[in-house]
Amino acid sequence: MRTAICPGSFDPVTYGHLDIFKRASKLFDRVIVLVSINPDKHPCFTPEERMEMIREVTAEIPNIEVDCYAGLLSSYAQQHEAAAIVKGLRAMSDFEYEFQMALTNKKLYPYAETVFLTTSMYNMYLSSSLVRQIAMLGGDLSGLVPRCLHERVYRKFRREEDAGDEH
Repeated sequence: MRTAICPGSFDPVTYGHLDIFKRASKLFDRVIVLVSINPDKHPCFTPEERMEMIREVTAEIPNIEVDCYAGLLSSYAQQHEAAAIVKGLRAMSDFEYEFQMALTNKKLYPYAETVFLTTSMYNMYLSSSLVRQIAMLGGDLSGLVPRCLHERVYRKFRREEDAGDEH
């Protein structure tokens, strides 16, 4: 069984992420979408919330699992005997960082190849930070995140806004 890992913060998961998950699921027998915990980032959604959203939007893809991890990606890949780490690329600006990470992961765990999937042209501009900004300002999330997540994303920012009004 060929296992691949799709790591990321997914804060929140977008149509761009979902596109990469679906495509990876056709290339590998088992795909683990891994919510990576990065101590340098301050996400809006908890790891549990992000995992729940990913599970919801991938429920109909039978070979996708969702997990969370706070350690080195190479260690996780080794623990799960992953053959590949799948990363989505939007633009050349993504490549430099991702290439450095791929070389580092290869050094730490030589048995997994990093596979880069280019985003579809419809999602080239899309990022979780863009989605968060649009949601904070009450903009339309159509075409950015799956419809089933719209209210959850809006609610997260209304709650933060309401908490700010109390001070």
